[in-house]
Amino acid sequence: MGSHDATSPRLALRWLRERTQHITDQLDAAYARPGLHWLTDEAEHERALTYLTGGTGYQLTLYDESTRYVLLAYPAGATP
Repeated sequence: MGSHDATSPRLALRWLRERTQHITDQLDAAYARPGLHWLTDEAEHERALTYLTGGTGYQLTLYDESTRYVLLAYPAGATP
């Protein structure tokens, strides 16, 4: 849980990467796999950056047996 005000889309993407790493570090290997894949998926990072620079939010959802982690970045003034 938490929030962070980033001053640019690139910094928002950096925050998404950091939070994804923190979450995957705490998950069992099978549940961490999608997040670890996302961390290395440069094409998806570019897609997220395109959304953010275009004024659209970006969402990444990770989960385990009992918890869902929803990471959301959106431009200032946009509705999450």
